[in-house]
Amino acid sequence: MNLKIISSEIEYQQYLDWVDEMFDMKVSPSTPEGEKLGVVLLLIKQYEDQHFPIPKPDPIDAIKNKMVDLGLKNTDFVGKVGSKGYVSAILNKRKPLTLKLARLFHNELGIPGDILLS
Repeated sequence: MNLKIISSEIEYQQYLDWVDEMFDMKVSPSTPEGEKLGVVLLLIKQYEDQHFPIPKPDPIDAIKNKMVDLGLKNTDFVGKVGSKGYVSAILNKRKPLTLKLARLFHNELGIPGDILLS
């Protein structure tokens, strides 16, 4: 396989098929074929990023999902954010997510800043 930038859906599918073959053969990363596989995976990622972009999640939805993952409730943020009603208003999108609150949720929940500020 000659490596080049993927420019069509056909080439993309060919690269995916080749990667499947390499995985089936259990190619070691330290071999020449393994290194080639790494390059092909980067080319596939570049094509997918360009043709199948993943939209950033809504900041409030990201906060809610992370809270569920961590087993947190709205009341866990009372005092850190404000009253129970204010926390509820933010999480129900009735009040805006300010920079100060985005920083707090970033620090408390580990959500990347670019998601909270989108």
